[in-house]
Amino acid sequence: MDAAVDDPEMKRRRRRMGLLARASAAELDAAWTMLGVPPEVTDLRGPETGLVMLTGRIGGDGARFNLGEATVSRSTVRLASGHVGFGQLLGSDRTRARRAAVFDALAGTEKGRLVVDRLCAAVETRLADEHERQEAETASTRVDFFTLVRGED
Repeated sequence: MDAAVDDPEMKRRRRRMGLLARASAAELDAAWTMLGVPPEVTDLRGPETGLVMLTGRIGGDGARFNLGEATVSRSTVRLASGHVGFGQLLGSDRTRARRAAVFDALAGTEKGRLVVDRLCAAVETRLADEHERQEAETASTRVDFFTLVRGED
């Protein structure tokens, strides 16, 4: 097994990047204002928008097939401190992708880590609330077929 898979820092970064990708523009803007003075940032790549092919699996053997294309935006930045950040997300919002990259880089700095942790906690709470709401909506439409009585009884 690859040692990088079990690396706790890698797991934290993967989780953080996933939350930054799902952060709304309003959440990113609020965290941006919490920074006070925006950091000095150099764009290494992008921000740019493109397409990726989505693949799926079907059948008992799991044969792959192309499901379709999805629009994605990505960005790579470097802070003046030398920390590099990556951002990628579904959709064509290049500003969000760049901000996600900046926050990913800021997570490597002492001051930025607090802001990024707060941002990630807010996103995680929103996602959990949305999931809970969706579960409640789905549960209200559930039918328990074992409680139905047949007419012949």
